[in-house]
Amino acid sequence: MAHPIITDLEKRYTAKHYDAAKRIPQADLEIIYEALRLSPSSINSQPWKFIVIESDAAKQRFHDTFANKFQFNQKHAKSASHIVLFAHKTHYKREDYAKVVDKGIMDGRTKPENREQAFGSFAFAELNTEENGSTAQWTKAQAYIALGNLMHTLARLNIDSTPMEGVDAELIGELFHNELVGYQCDVALAIGYHHKDEDYNATLPKSRLALEDVVTVL
Repeated sequence: MAHPIITDLEKRYTAKHYDAAKRIPQADLEIIYEALRLSPSSINSQPWKFIVIESDAAKQRFHDTFANKFQFNQKHAKSASHIVLFAHKTHYKREDYAKVVDKGIMDGRTKPENREQAFGSFAFAELNTEENGSTAQWTKAQAYIALGNLMHTLARLNIDSTPMEGVDAELIGELFHNELVGYQCDVALAIGYHHKDEDYNATLPKSRLALEDVVTVL
């Protein structure tokens, strides 16, 4: 099928080794950040925080989060151009949604006199709030929407990526405590440019189940 979207998805793969000498240009980083900001979420809640690891010091901190487990992903901490931590707010409250409502008023999406009415959507957040006040299961799902959005954006920019659920959320929470107060990171994305000699996955053919095995049209 000849279509730019399909071309993006056909060429995208999970990089296994990065070229540490190659860095993402600032112009592309700005597109990446804006794509993250524009990601959709349930009731436009935006219950996330994206921590971009760029400096050598930050990369060392992320490298250290693999001290106890998932060492197979540790190599990406320093070789990838950047790492993005997808963090979700574990206790999303009315005051958090108020920021969304007020920004909607500022942007002209909601009329000032309809501010209280706009909180009607927050009922969905309440439906996804556990007895202990945790909304983590719901907000984590929103973070994955942003992850998918960014992965396609990167494919369009010809930037490689590696989604990593193999991260230590507890240790990340400790070593990035100041940046993640109230948030939890269960998934990260390494981004950059694959190593042309060491990335064995780059030359393998893409393999997916047949269309009729995964899509049912009624």
